[in-house]
Amino acid sequence: MDLDTNEAILATQAALEQASQLAVQYSFSIVGALLLLCIGWWLAALLSRWTHAGLNKVHGIDETLARFFANVVRYGALILVFVTVLGQFGVQTASIIAALGAAGLAIGLALQGTLQNIAAGIMLLVLRPFRVGEFIDTGSISGIIVEIGLFATELKTPDGLYRLAPNSTLWNVPITNFSRLPTRRFELKVGIDYNDDIDLAEKIMRDHAEADKRVLKDPAVSTHVDQLGDSAVVITLWYWTAASDFWPTSREMIKKVKKSFDENGISIPFPQVTYHGSPQMIALPERFVDARVKET
Repeated sequence: MDLDTNEAILATQAALEQASQLAVQYSFSIVGALLLLCIGWWLAALLSRWTHAGLNKVHGIDETLARFFANVVRYGALILVFVTVLGQFGVQTASIIAALGAAGLAIGLALQGTLQNIAAGIMLLVLRPFRVGEFIDTGSISGIIVEIGLFATELKTPDGLYRLAPNSTLWNVPITNFSRLPTRRFELKVGIDYNDDIDLAEKIMRDHAEADKRVLKDPAVSTHVDQLGDSAVVITLWYWTAASDFWPTSREMIKKVKKSFDENGISIPFPQVTYHGSPQMIALPERFVDARVKET
């Protein structure tokens, strides 16, 4: 056997030994990676369930919010598992983490408006300024809450229309919740003529309110003279009802007061303006008087 043949045999043996060593080394890495994946997947699911169950026990935490945080925990755990698995194969995990951070920053800038809605949705679900079934008004948006999501809130307007409002538009403005508190005060202001009986008008308004069973006894019904207007004496009626009875009682109360005022001769005057003219204007022909009145 010549020298070249011996060298080839030795080179082949060396290559086989190196290959076997690499196979043994990477086989352990592959087995370890598979074990890490299985255990990590199981732990991620377990942590997600624990998070969901724990948040459901906290008073005031919405189901949507509990699921959101449970998914955040699950996917965060899976990302750590994958980075650890790549580290088993000698991959530089620091560069991967840096790349993930850069990608997260880029996605955050691209989805700035969406992330703002998510942040607002989380705050709405945590602080609960309104709940499903409650009627709210923000000045520009009003309606009954149908569903509160992470991105937007669904409402039904009083005239039966569907409205989808981004959460950021509901979080950055004052919210008036008409359904949250159990009772509400109704205020009725009526102007009567200066020649009418004020005491009689107040008695009529109080009697109608006190006779209605839906009106609460405490706080008591009250009336008072609110102001002396240009054309009328304004009388105000205050009474309290349950929030669910506010609208029907207010509509009926206005109708009853108007009918009783008519029956008792109490008038609700229209706005009036008194014009004062000089004697010179009175002495002029009618066409000139009309012209001067229009100019003034």
